[in-house]
Amino acid sequence: MSEFERGNRGGGGFRRNTNFSSGPREMHKATCSDCGNECEVPFKPADGKPVYCKDCYRKRKPAY
Repeated sequence: MSEFERGNRGGGGFRRNTNFSSGPREMHKATCSDCGNECEVPFKPADGKPVYCKDCYRKRKPAY
């Protein structure tokens, strides 16, 4: 039986988990470093690191 017929069960293949529905994200309140508006972000803001609201983040994001 060939590897194809066995369903390639030998491992070694790379599988990426694309199931991102693990439930709602925990959101944290923050103040945008650009505009000063209060916003919520999906991570705990670190002291001394800038945090941006959605609008300001889009403005800062480089265009590819």
